[in-house]
Amino acid sequence: MNPGNQLVAIARVLLPAGLEPLLGRFEVREGGLDATRDRILEIASGAGAFVADPSVQVDRELLDACGDGLRVIANFAVGYDNVDLEACRERGVFVTNTPDVLTEATAELALALTLAAARRMSDAEQDLRAGRWRGWDPAAYRGIEISGATVGVVGMGRIGNRYARLAHGLGAKIVHAGPSAKPEAETELNARRLGLDELLEACDVVSLHARATPETRGLIGARELELIGPDGLLVNTARGPLVDTDAVAAALKGGTLGAAGLDVYEGEPRVPESLLEAPRCVLLPHIGSATVPARDGMARAVADNVIAVLEGRDPPSRVA
Repeated sequence: MNPGNQLVAIARVLLPAGLEPLLGRFEVREGGLDATRDRILEIASGAGAFVADPSVQVDRELLDACGDGLRVIANFAVGYDNVDLEACRERGVFVTNTPDVLTEATAELALALTLAAARRMSDAEQDLRAGRWRGWDPAAYRGIEISGATVGVVGMGRIGNRYARLAHGLGAKIVHAGPSAKPEAETELNARRLGLDELLEACDVVSLHARATPETRGLIGARELELIGPDGLLVNTARGPLVDTDAVAAALKGGTLGAAGLDVYEGEPRVPESLLEAPRCVLLPHIGSATVPARDGMARAVADNVIAVLEGRDPPSRVA
């Protein structure tokens, strides 16, 4: 059944949990994981719904390629900094995301990065695999313990809040920075709200969970890294543009930052060579939501949003 021969264009891929409901209702085109920009623009032609992901820039060029029949951009992510919201509003196009279903997975990965960076696991594993380990050394790979540490959460939204609760469960003291108070976390976790600079100076661990906006771009640069200091730890599972990665690499190499755990990067999938070579740095390839429940839930949310709009209903998770 496909009333009006409606077309859903999927820029790259959509997991079966989301793809199958769409195939039963609409014509579907997929670009594939290796789709080039030209290929994405080609399959977009005539789409009533376009499924993007964080690697796909949804700009005026792509909207023009879709044509006047476009009704919804369904982003396969909770963030939507890859989408030109203003251009979509001008065209009367809905924009949707996939909140809630990836909260647990991403918060758990942020905690995993925290623990791995805090205990210098990447350096220890590299030395072990390269044959550099010469036996037990009481001075080697000494890190920090999360129990008793002060953990700062920058952006106490769904994921930041869940991460704070996980860290608090390990005995951490919680502080947070953001545009508004968070009474529930402040009461239940005894979390204190601080200004950003105050938080950076006060914390053993700084974990970023803020949205990527023009205001948060470059939120953490060389000056902020100095505030975190040589004993501090930076974690980013939010968006790459929040952090100046060259500054992080330089701070790690120069010893002005204790350690880092990163899952996201500006200009993905490219990662600067300086960061790849930096010490005390745990690097992952944007796998924050990479669990079976989270990714399948995200795919279903994409399908639910597309189906709702193309059938004339409001989408469940509209952001514009």
